[in-house]
Amino acid sequence: MELFLYTALFSPLVGSLFAALFGASPKSKIAGIVPSILLGVSFLSSLVLLILVMMTGHTIHVEMMTWMATGDLYIPFGFVVDQVSVTMMIVVTLVSTVVHVYAIGYMDHDKGFNRFFAWLSAFVFSMMVLVMSDNFAGLFIGWEGVGLCSWGLIGFWYKKESATWAANEAFIMNRIADLGMLIGIFLIYWNTGTLQYEEAFAAMPSLDTAVLTWMGIFLFIGAMGKSAQFPLHTWLADAMEGPTPVSALIHAATMVTAGVYLVVRANPLYDLIPNVGLFIASLGAFVALFAASMALVNRDMKRVIAYSTLSQLGYMFAAAGLGAYWVALFHLMAHAFFKALLFLGAGNVMHAMHDELDPFKMGGLGKVMKGTFIMMTLASVALAGIFPLAGFFSKDLILEVAFIEHHFIIYAVLLLTAGLTAFYSFRLVALIFHGEDRYKHFGIDPHEAYRFMLVAMSPLLLLAVIAGAFKMGYFNMVTELLPATEYHVHSATTYWIMTIGTQLFVIAAIAYAYKKYTSKDIKVPDGTSKMENSFGYKLLINQYYIPHFYENYIVKAYRELSEVFWTKVDQKVVDATVDGIANIFYQTGEKTRDMQSGNLSTMLKWMVAGMVVLLSLAVVFGLAARHSGEIKTFLSGLGV
Repeated sequence: MELFLYTALFSPLVGSLFAALFGASPKSKIAGIVPSILLGVSFLSSLVLLILVMMTGHTIHVEMMTWMATGDLYIPFGFVVDQVSVTMMIVVTLVSTVVHVYAIGYMDHDKGFNRFFAWLSAFVFSMMVLVMSDNFAGLFIGWEGVGLCSWGLIGFWYKKESATWAANEAFIMNRIADLGMLIGIFLIYWNTGTLQYEEAFAAMPSLDTAVLTWMGIFLFIGAMGKSAQFPLHTWLADAMEGPTPVSALIHAATMVTAGVYLVVRANPLYDLIPNVGLFIASLGAFVALFAASMALVNRDMKRVIAYSTLSQLGYMFAAAGLGAYWVALFHLMAHAFFKALLFLGAGNVMHAMHDELDPFKMGGLGKVMKGTFIMMTLASVALAGIFPLAGFFSKDLILEVAFIEHHFIIYAVLLLTAGLTAFYSFRLVALIFHGEDRYKHFGIDPHEAYRFMLVAMSPLLLLAVIAGAFKMGYFNMVTELLPATEYHVHSATTYWIMTIGTQLFVIAAIAYAYKKYTSKDIKVPDGTSKMENSFGYKLLINQYYIPHFYENYIVKAYRELSEVFWTKVDQKVVDATVDGIANIFYQTGEKTRDMQSGNLSTMLKWMVAGMVVLLSLAVVFGLAARHSGEIKTFLSGLGV
């Protein structure tokens, strides 16, 4: 079985290196086909490992080689396939394979085609290292790897200033959070003497609660950055500057879910500090509502879906914070399928609309893009949590968890968010695919995507529809490692009232969205309407002015402080000191150059002078040695 483990892990790396060989060459389809095939091999290997874990309940643990061994510190390149990691492996490789195949068509006319696949496969390899490592150090390597690759992918069109800015923002904001995570890892090693998951978690129950609390807080700071939780959330929507396949991969199955994976993986720690867990759940509920509210009015198709991702991550953290780790992981898996499908569908629409992102400039595309229309509609149904699609089983389960655990404020916030999610999802569907053909006013002639791109998306469509049916089988497998708590409302009447009430609330939100945004009176907003000039609309469209606050009160202040340090400290102190020392040596050399003139008379004079100096020093030191006792007595008399 080790062969399948190594195949699953290293196939994306081989694909990345293969594409990189063509990086400087003219665009070659082979640079996309081979990495896609290797991703498929990685998925099949992961599937074999999943079947093995399900059938036997055993885990596969290998140590490829020693990485660090000094004193009591021992860190191997070790990998583990257990019920949690294999879930992530399946999700990552399946979605990545679909995205790779899709990207062959999407990036077909891009000059950076080869470079794109080198970055994309490297990103997947880093994510596989992250989820398969058996220790915190290996996890951190993969953690930083996805950060680096996301920088290259978000800023892929580096000649576009907004893309490079977004890439730098994502990279820097994640590095800030990663400092917190690194401190958490140091605390774990300092107090347990190991970074191996099993050994570290086994040692934690004997530690002081305050120490455990700080461990959990600092690890979660890292998770906040990677999963874009408030206040480190602004990079996620800006990351839409990258190519759409990148958005599908980063926002569905890989980078942004790493924070949720970290909390789930560290569940033995968070079980010991329930107060930190409650904070995580409360923050998750807040972010779910916070992000959903911004999606209500946004006019960028990809940003609406990005805010939806941020909102759903809030749901996952709410479940994990309340101790329902398997529920959080189940929603992560289900969400990956329909969210990747939404992003890839948005990519089809962008191509059809010549990269237009404003849904108000579309309308009626359902008639010319029937395949994309069906896929995005079903993905939106799943996202809204309508029975019997996948989102119903995973998202409603999180609502049940909050209700059963008597956290009724969290439940109410998540329920309200469910209604908002349904509204903004179908606001997008209505504006893009229904109503008047507004795109004709802009001289656009839309077309459907390549057939093979739609075929590549079909596995995601199927899983978005049927994934919920695997809930109990998944529960039986994953709870061999995670806490096996089943969440059922005790009263059948209460359960049916909750379920039917939630469904009616969501359906009403969908109906309202269709009624409002399929009207023939829909026009492209120009800033003159009463709604656009209202305080609420301006607050939401400007993201609660948080980016404005960051730019003017943090970034600007930091830039000005850096300017002061550069001009006053770096140039006038550091540079001046270094230059002064160099100048002293230079001037000394200039003044003593005559010593090496080659003139015999001059050199004899210097020799005599040197001998006089040496003899004088010898006499002085000799006398000092001879009369050292007298000198000491003299100095002690002076009190020295």
